[in-house]
Amino acid sequence: MINALSFDLEEWYHSELVGGKRSPFSQVVEATHPILDLLDQYQTKASFFVVGEVAQQNPGLIQSIFERGHEIGCHGYSHTLLYKMNESLFREELEHFHSVIEKILGKVEIKGFRAPCFSIDNRSKWALRVLSDFGYRYDASIFPLKVTPLYGVKGAPTQPYRISLKDVRMEDPQSPLMEFPMSPLTIGRMRIPIAGGFYLRIFPLPFLHWGLKRINRHHPFLLYFHPWEGYEKTPRLKLPISSRIILYYGNRSARRKLKFLLEHFQFSRVDEVLGLV
Repeated sequence: MINALSFDLEEWYHSELVGGKRSPFSQVVEATHPILDLLDQYQTKASFFVVGEVAQQNPGLIQSIFERGHEIGCHGYSHTLLYKMNESLFREELEHFHSVIEKILGKVEIKGFRAPCFSIDNRSKWALRVLSDFGYRYDASIFPLKVTPLYGVKGAPTQPYRISLKDVRMEDPQSPLMEFPMSPLTIGRMRIPIAGGFYLRIFPLPFLHWGLKRINRHHPFLLYFHPWEGYEKTPRLKLPISSRIILYYGNRSARRKLKFLLEHFQFSRVDEVLGLV
């Protein structure tokens, strides 16, 4: 079973839990290069969903990611949640993003999109039509359970499907967009988030290994990771305790866990796993 591996290429302060506290201190290059080296070590290609303003400020990093054979996807231009935008603003963001990428890489096809903080749901389903208009071929934004007020679509499919533009929980064979949702572990009626981010950091490796193998009995999973999660110098802000736990718990072991998963599972780019190459 070949699974999909993705990275959200954003700054450490882009998280909603930071509360909009932007900083001139960038660490994205230093945090990402060890991950690129690790992927080279395991001869693994991945999809990088890039924030446009990060690309604009770090063109050499984007070029390095692309030249190593990884997929470049879109993570918005400013990392603004879609349900805080409207269709006109979203179109402007995509146009700005594509302009930035074209200046760095020339004319390359951008096939995939991931909404900041998984913010595509039925409040922002209008974004799917916009993505189709821009020529996107897949989305990777649906979190198929509700665990936080920020994101989650209860009842959505847990494996790749053609997503309805009218109801993101429904499959539509005629839809122009494939959806690769996040991959929860299903045990009976329970769905447990496991395949990335805070959930990857909080669970012990034996449980992660067992749970991901269980998912692979039925379908591939999509793993997601942020470079700042595995970087020891990520600034630690004075935040409410719940936010501090979600942002910082397990950061020191995150890259080691990623290395373990690369050793024990097969991964590739999202577009390749979906058969869109």
